[in-house]
Amino acid sequence: MYPESTTDSPARLSLRQTGSPGMIYSARYGSPKRQLQFYRNLGKSGLRVSCLGLGKITRQTVCMAEQLMTLAYENGINLFDTAEVYAAVLATVSKPFKVCSLIILCTNFLYTLIFAVTALLLLNCGSYFAGLKASLERLQLDYVDVVFANRPDPNTPMEETVRAMTHVINQGMAMYWGTSRWSPMEIMEAYSVARQFNQIPPICEQAEYHMFQREKVEVQLPELFHKIGVGAMTWSPLACGIISGKYDGRVPPYSRASLKGYQWLKDKILSEEGRRQQAKLKELQAIAERLGCTLPQLAIAWCLRNEGVSSVLLGASNTDQLMENIGAIQVLPKLSSSITHEVDSILGNKPYSKKDYRS
Repeated sequence: MYPESTTDSPARLSLRQTGSPGMIYSARYGSPKRQLQFYRNLGKSGLRVSCLGLGKITRQTVCMAEQLMTLAYENGINLFDTAEVYAAVLATVSKPFKVCSLIILCTNFLYTLIFAVTALLLLNCGSYFAGLKASLERLQLDYVDVVFANRPDPNTPMEETVRAMTHVINQGMAMYWGTSRWSPMEIMEAYSVARQFNQIPPICEQAEYHMFQREKVEVQLPELFHKIGVGAMTWSPLACGIISGKYDGRVPPYSRASLKGYQWLKDKILSEEGRRQQAKLKELQAIAERLGCTLPQLAIAWCLRNEGVSSVLLGASNTDQLMENIGAIQVLPKLSSSITHEVDSILGNKPYSKKDYRS
């Protein structure tokens, strides 16, 4: 078990005070080589996160959500994405983690909500950054490790965004900030503004990444990593369940695509593009069988094989599914260059940077 917190705050001591998670993972789960596979720095920051994180848990009961978080924690996962849309569940299950001291907690909100009260704050009207404050209250925390600004607000000047995030960190409500669904140009602008006005720049970008969505993470974000140190925390490794293999030209009852509000996913699966994707998945299934793993494990390991990816956020509806997804760690060493090339040949969508074209 992780060492108990010495404070009343539910969360965590600094990794520099208690040692890196890799030290604990080494004792519990194996060799230093394996722990290096499991824990990675978030961008070029000193924050060490598990390469697999627990993300979307909105459809679970409180009991199941608690089981998922406990199981993830016991298997070495120290990264939990606590976006505002998960509030109903996480408000209830955060309490069992009060004794933990090495958990990386991220919160995520539409920062338009925050900036809606910025003017009131400056006018001393008593309002504070409502989104983050409410999230901290639900989690019973004094601060989170990373706070994400989800989607850029075109009506808010970049300088205000950067200053607000810097203020959040200076107030002790977060240790770092990152972006979510920002374009590379917007991230670069935030970094430039931060450097110009002596503010704090973002350390990572949350981006969708899976076998059918590659351009941003494989071409655009690596350039930002080398230039300004911004890492990648990716989500939806199974493409909203499309790569799970359960959609074979149809939408089974009780699947995500059959739920209210997911008509867009159903239309995508039943489209011509969706049928082409299912044909490719059948070929990928053969590779998974050769490697002795499931198709979802192959897909998650394929995301992890990208050295620019700091962590992949998992979603799971039950404990069996979560353990299956965590098993992707065992598949990662099997993804040789020849296997990766075979997967790329089947997908036929490998993006190329300008440098590749010039060479």
